[in-house]
Amino acid sequence: MTTGVRRRMGVEERRRQLIEVALELFSHRSPDEVSIDEIAAAAGISRPLVYHYFPGKLSLYEAALKRAAEDLAERFEEPQDGPLGARLQRVMVRFFDFVDEHGPGFSALMRGGPAVGSSATNALIDSVRQAAYVQILAHLKVAAPSPRLELVVRSWISLAEATALIWLDGRRIPREELQLQLVHDFAALAAVSAAYDAEMAALLRHILADEPVDGPFTDLINRLAALVPA
Repeated sequence: MTTGVRRRMGVEERRRQLIEVALELFSHRSPDEVSIDEIAAAAGISRPLVYHYFPGKLSLYEAALKRAAEDLAERFEEPQDGPLGARLQRVMVRFFDFVDEHGPGFSALMRGGPAVGSSATNALIDSVRQAAYVQILAHLKVAAPSPRLELVVRSWISLAEATALIWLDGRRIPREELQLQLVHDFAALAAVSAAYDAEMAALLRHILADEPVDGPFTDLINRLAALVPA
Protein backbone atom coordinates (compact mmCIF):
# COMPACT_ATOMS: atom_id res chain seq x y z
CA MET A 1 0.00 0.00 0.00
CA THR A 2 1.33 3.46 -0.91
CA THR A 3 0.42 6.80 0.55
CA GLY A 4 0.43 10.05 -1.37
CA VAL A 5 2.66 12.83 -0.18
CA ARG A 6 1.20 16.32 -0.37
CA ARG A 7 3.57 18.62 -2.21
CA ARG A 8 4.44 21.81 -0.37
CA MET A 9 3.65 24.91 -2.46
CA GLY A 10 5.52 28.17 -2.45
CA VAL A 11 3.75 31.32 -1.33
CA GLU A 12 2.93 32.64 -4.81
CA GLU A 13 1.94 29.22 -6.11
CA ARG A 14 -0.45 28.72 -3.19
CA ARG A 15 -1.92 32.19 -3.65
CA ARG A 16 -2.52 31.44 -7.34
CA GLN A 17 -4.17 28.15 -6.41
CA LEU A 18 -6.51 29.81 -3.92
CA ILE A 19 -7.45 32.48 -6.47
CA GLU A 20 -8.21 29.81 -9.09
CA VAL A 21 -10.28 27.82 -6.58
CA ALA A 22 -12.19 30.94 -5.56
CA LEU A 23 -12.87 31.87 -9.20
CA GLU A 24 -14.16 28.37 -9.90
CA LEU A 25 -16.54 28.54 -6.93
CA PHE A 26 -17.57 32.10 -7.80
CA SER A 27 -18.41 30.95 -11.35
CA HIS A 28 -21.25 28.84 -9.93
CA ARG A 29 -22.44 30.93 -6.98
CA SER A 30 -22.25 34.53 -5.86
CA PRO A 31 -19.08 35.23 -3.87
CA ASP A 32 -21.06 36.23 -0.77
CA GLU A 33 -22.54 32.69 -0.76
CA VAL A 34 -19.09 31.03 -0.76
CA SER A 35 -17.39 30.57 2.60
CA ILE A 36 -13.70 30.45 3.45
CA ASP A 37 -14.30 26.88 4.68
CA GLU A 38 -15.49 25.88 1.20
CA ILE A 39 -12.50 27.52 -0.46
CA ALA A 40 -10.15 25.78 1.98
CA ALA A 41 -11.78 22.39 1.40
CA ALA A 42 -11.66 22.79 -2.38
CA ALA A 43 -7.97 23.72 -2.15
CA GLY A 44 -7.23 20.81 0.17
CA ILE A 45 -5.91 22.97 2.99
CA SER A 46 -7.13 24.15 6.39
CA ARG A 47 -9.11 27.32 7.02
CA PRO A 48 -6.28 28.92 9.09
CA LEU A 49 -3.89 28.32 6.19
CA VAL A 50 -6.15 30.32 3.86
CA TYR A 51 -5.84 33.24 6.27
CA HIS A 52 -2.06 32.80 6.19
CA TYR A 53 -2.10 33.79 2.51
CA PHE A 54 -5.03 36.21 2.57
CA PRO A 55 -5.94 38.23 5.67
CA GLY A 56 -9.66 37.80 5.05
CA LYS A 57 -12.33 36.80 2.59
CA LEU A 58 -12.49 40.33 1.20
CA SER A 59 -8.80 40.31 0.23
CA LEU A 60 -9.18 36.91 -1.47
CA TYR A 61 -12.34 38.11 -3.16
CA GLU A 62 -10.59 41.21 -4.49
CA ALA A 63 -7.60 39.15 -5.70
CA ALA A 64 -9.97 36.81 -7.56
CA LEU A 65 -11.84 39.78 -9.02
CA LYS A 66 -8.54 41.26 -10.18
CA ARG A 67 -7.73 38.03 -12.03
CA ALA A 68 -11.24 37.96 -13.55
CA ALA A 69 -11.00 41.63 -14.55
CA GLU A 70 -7.69 41.03 -16.32
CA ASP A 71 -9.17 38.05 -18.16
CA LEU A 72 -12.27 40.01 -19.17
CA ALA A 73 -10.22 42.98 -20.37
CA GLU A 74 -8.18 40.64 -22.58
CA ARG A 75 -11.39 39.48 -24.29
CA PHE A 76 -11.60 42.89 -25.96
CA GLU A 77 -8.19 42.52 -27.57
CA GLU A 78 -8.47 41.77 -31.28
CA PRO A 79 -6.10 42.12 -34.27
CA GLN A 80 -6.88 45.34 -36.09
CA ASP A 81 -7.31 43.73 -39.50
CA GLY A 82 -10.43 43.45 -41.61
CA PRO A 83 -13.85 45.10 -41.34
CA LEU A 84 -14.80 46.58 -37.98
CA GLY A 85 -18.11 44.72 -37.82
CA ALA A 86 -16.44 41.31 -38.03
CA ARG A 87 -13.90 42.34 -35.39
CA LEU A 88 -16.64 43.44 -33.00
CA GLN A 89 -18.46 40.15 -33.59
CA ARG A 90 -15.40 38.18 -32.51
CA VAL A 91 -15.01 40.39 -29.46
CA MET A 92 -18.64 39.82 -28.48
CA VAL A 93 -18.25 36.05 -28.83
CA ARG A 94 -15.31 36.10 -26.40
CA PHE A 95 -17.13 38.53 -24.11
CA PHE A 96 -20.16 36.23 -23.86
CA ASP A 97 -17.88 33.22 -23.45
CA PHE A 98 -16.58 34.90 -20.30
CA VAL A 99 -20.07 35.82 -19.12
CA ASP A 100 -21.28 32.27 -19.78
CA GLU A 101 -18.35 30.67 -17.96
CA HIS A 102 -18.33 33.03 -14.96
CA GLY A 103 -21.97 34.04 -14.55
CA PRO A 104 -22.19 34.81 -10.80
CA GLY A 105 -18.59 36.01 -10.77
CA PHE A 106 -19.29 38.36 -13.68
CA SER A 107 -22.32 39.73 -11.87
CA ALA A 108 -20.24 40.22 -8.74
CA LEU A 109 -17.52 41.99 -10.70
CA MET A 110 -19.95 44.40 -12.37
CA ARG A 111 -22.30 44.90 -9.43
CA GLY A 112 -19.69 45.00 -6.69
CA GLY A 113 -20.72 41.90 -4.73
CA PRO A 114 -19.62 41.75 -1.09
CA ALA A 115 -17.01 44.41 -1.75
CA VAL A 116 -19.49 46.93 -3.09
CA GLY A 117 -18.34 50.44 -2.45
CA SER A 118 -14.70 49.49 -1.90
CA SER A 119 -12.22 51.58 -3.83
CA ALA A 120 -10.36 48.44 -4.96
CA THR A 121 -13.46 46.85 -6.45
CA ASN A 122 -14.59 50.06 -8.14
CA ALA A 123 -11.09 50.49 -9.59
CA LEU A 124 -11.22 46.96 -11.03
CA ILE A 125 -14.58 47.61 -12.68
CA ASP A 126 -13.33 50.88 -14.11
CA SER A 127 -10.17 49.18 -15.40
CA VAL A 128 -12.22 46.72 -17.44
CA ARG A 129 -14.37 49.47 -18.91
CA GLN A 130 -11.32 51.61 -19.69
CA ALA A 131 -9.50 48.70 -21.33
CA ALA A 132 -12.51 48.06 -23.56
CA TYR A 133 -12.75 51.78 -24.37
CA VAL A 134 -9.08 51.99 -25.37
CA GLN A 135 -9.38 48.87 -27.51
CA ILE A 136 -12.39 50.20 -29.42
CA LEU A 137 -10.67 53.52 -30.09
CA ALA A 138 -7.64 51.61 -31.37
CA HIS A 139 -9.87 49.72 -33.80
CA LEU A 140 -11.32 53.02 -34.97
CA LYS A 141 -7.77 54.39 -35.27
CA VAL A 142 -8.74 57.47 -33.26
CA ALA A 143 -6.17 58.83 -30.83
CA ALA A 144 -8.13 61.86 -29.59
CA PRO A 145 -11.86 61.07 -29.64
CA SER A 146 -14.42 63.82 -29.92
CA PRO A 147 -16.97 64.15 -27.12
CA ARG A 148 -19.62 62.51 -29.32
CA LEU A 149 -17.39 59.55 -30.17
CA GLU A 150 -16.49 59.09 -26.51
CA LEU A 151 -20.19 59.10 -25.69
CA VAL A 152 -20.89 56.46 -28.37
CA VAL A 153 -18.11 54.11 -27.26
CA ARG A 154 -18.71 54.41 -23.52
CA SER A 155 -22.48 54.07 -24.00
CA TRP A 156 -21.93 50.92 -26.04
CA ILE A 157 -19.66 49.40 -23.38
CA SER A 158 -22.30 50.13 -20.72
CA LEU A 159 -24.96 48.61 -22.97
CA ALA A 160 -22.91 45.42 -23.46
CA GLU A 161 -22.47 45.14 -19.70
CA ALA A 162 -26.17 45.68 -18.97
CA THR A 163 -27.21 43.28 -21.75
CA ALA A 164 -25.00 40.53 -20.35
CA LEU A 165 -26.34 41.00 -16.81
CA ILE A 166 -29.94 40.87 -18.02
CA TRP A 167 -29.17 37.81 -20.18
CA LEU A 168 -27.79 35.97 -17.14
CA ASP A 169 -31.17 36.36 -15.46
CA GLY A 170 -32.84 33.44 -17.21
CA ARG A 171 -30.97 33.48 -20.56
CA ARG A 172 -34.28 34.03 -22.32
CA ILE A 173 -32.73 35.29 -25.56
CA PRO A 174 -30.20 33.15 -27.46
CA ARG A 175 -26.73 34.54 -26.83
CA GLU A 176 -25.88 34.37 -30.55
CA GLU A 177 -28.68 36.85 -31.23
CA LEU A 178 -27.47 39.18 -28.49
CA GLN A 179 -23.88 39.02 -29.73
CA LEU A 180 -25.02 40.19 -33.17
CA GLN A 181 -27.48 42.68 -31.71
CA LEU A 182 -24.72 44.37 -29.72
CA VAL A 183 -22.65 44.76 -32.89
CA HIS A 184 -25.73 46.30 -34.51
CA ASP A 185 -26.16 48.51 -31.43
CA PHE A 186 -22.69 49.95 -31.94
CA ALA A 187 -23.54 50.87 -35.53
CA ALA A 188 -26.90 52.30 -34.47
CA LEU A 189 -25.36 54.49 -31.76
CA ALA A 190 -22.76 55.73 -34.23
CA ALA A 191 -25.44 56.42 -36.87
CA VAL A 192 -27.59 58.46 -34.50
CA SER A 193 -24.56 60.50 -33.46
CA ALA A 194 -23.55 60.92 -37.12
CA ALA A 195 -26.93 62.51 -37.82
CA TYR A 196 -25.92 65.38 -35.50
CA ASP A 197 -22.17 65.66 -36.10
CA ALA A 198 -20.11 65.92 -39.30
CA GLU A 199 -17.03 64.31 -37.74
CA MET A 200 -19.03 61.29 -36.66
CA ALA A 201 -20.64 61.13 -40.09
CA ALA A 202 -17.21 61.00 -41.74
CA LEU A 203 -16.09 58.24 -39.37
CA LEU A 204 -19.23 56.22 -40.04
CA ARG A 205 -18.78 56.54 -43.81
CA HIS A 206 -15.22 55.26 -43.42
CA ILE A 207 -16.42 52.28 -41.36
CA LEU A 208 -19.17 51.39 -43.84
CA ALA A 209 -16.83 51.73 -46.82
CA ASP A 210 -14.91 48.69 -45.55
CA GLU A 211 -18.02 46.67 -44.75
CA PRO A 212 -18.61 43.63 -47.01
CA VAL A 213 -22.04 42.73 -48.37
CA ASP A 214 -22.32 39.89 -45.86
CA GLY A 215 -21.06 41.90 -42.86
CA PRO A 216 -23.07 42.63 -39.70
CA PHE A 217 -23.41 46.35 -40.43
CA THR A 218 -24.79 45.61 -43.91
CA ASP A 219 -27.16 43.14 -42.28
CA LEU A 220 -28.43 45.90 -39.98
CA ILE A 221 -28.98 48.29 -42.88
CA ASN A 222 -30.98 45.64 -44.74
CA ARG A 223 -33.07 44.85 -41.66
CA LEU A 224 -33.87 48.53 -41.11
CA ALA A 225 -34.65 49.07 -44.79
CA ALA A 226 -37.17 46.24 -44.63
CA LEU A 227 -39.04 48.14 -41.90
CA VAL A 228 -39.49 51.28 -44.00
CA PRO A 229 -42.92 51.40 -45.69
CA ALA A 230 -42.74 51.07 -49.48
